[in-house]
Amino acid sequence: MMANPLRSEVVRLYKHLLYLGREYPKGSDYFRDRLRAAFTKNKSVQDPEQIKAMVARGEYVARELEALYYLRKYRAMKKRYYEE
Repeated sequence: MMANPLRSEVVRLYKHLLYLGREYPKGSDYFRDRLRAAFTKNKSVQDPEQIKAMVARGEYVARELEALYYLRKYRAMKKRYYEE
């Protein structure tokens, strides 16, 4: 079984990514299915170092998604106020 602190980190990351997936351009269902497949594929990993590396990669993906959303909102706001 996975160590308790790592399990809570993985669950927290999954929930955070699921929350971010609500605004995904291809739709939340598409994002949720891909997210579930990625986590299911790696559920048998037992090595704590590998798990930490995967969590770090997931946090990087979350930051990239947030940047994508901020950029999209910025472009939409800029389009409303300025002629191009």
